[in-house]
Amino acid sequence: MAEARVGRGGRGGRVLGRLVLLLVVLALLVPLAVAARVVQVAGRDERVSADALVVLGASQLDGRPGPVLEARLQHALELYQAGLAPVVVTTGGNQAGDRYTEAGSAQTWLVDHGVPAAAVVAVPTGGNTIDSLVPVAALAQGSGWQQGVLVVSDPWHVYRVRTMADDLGLRVAGASPTRTGPSTGDLGREVSYVVRETAGVLVQAAGVSVP
Repeated sequence: MAEARVGRGGRGGRVLGRLVLLLVVLALLVPLAVAARVVQVAGRDERVSADALVVLGASQLDGRPGPVLEARLQHALELYQAGLAPVVVTTGGNQAGDRYTEAGSAQTWLVDHGVPAAAVVAVPTGGNTIDSLVPVAALAQGSGWQQGVLVVSDPWHVYRVRTMADDLGLRVAGASPTRTGPSTGDLGREVSYVVRETAGVLVQAAGVSVP
């Protein structure tokens, strides 16, 4: 009887050890798989026709787009001039004490660079990506858009934006990330962005909002 109990205990220990090993492997593989997906989507440039270009917000400096936002706007301007969408939607609210919003600053920049004021819609709310996309989804539904939107952001941000849009029922026709600006051109910086976005996707999957 004692030997039987020892045998059962040994088998139980081996099963527990395998379960722990499996959990460790999954804990390593899942982030790696997400990171691979972030990089894969970042490499695409889907210049497709859409109902609107949606430019994700980033920091503004007292009404002037910061370097990240300006790079996104330069790219959106190119896409608009190529005739891919008749409307550009700018997103992003402001921080406490700011006089301007990210969306408003982006709108002013686009108009100053030749986009007709009637073709730029500012959605000046949201302190993070998901909160900025919620009113865009409502705008798309209220406007009866059928083709979907063409997303403009940094390469590493696009996968998380697409997953959020899917969750909100916002149809994404495609995404065309910028290839200039602070988020590109430096390997160390690019790796840090991939790590950040991978963490963002995982946290988002857990139901927590991140910028």
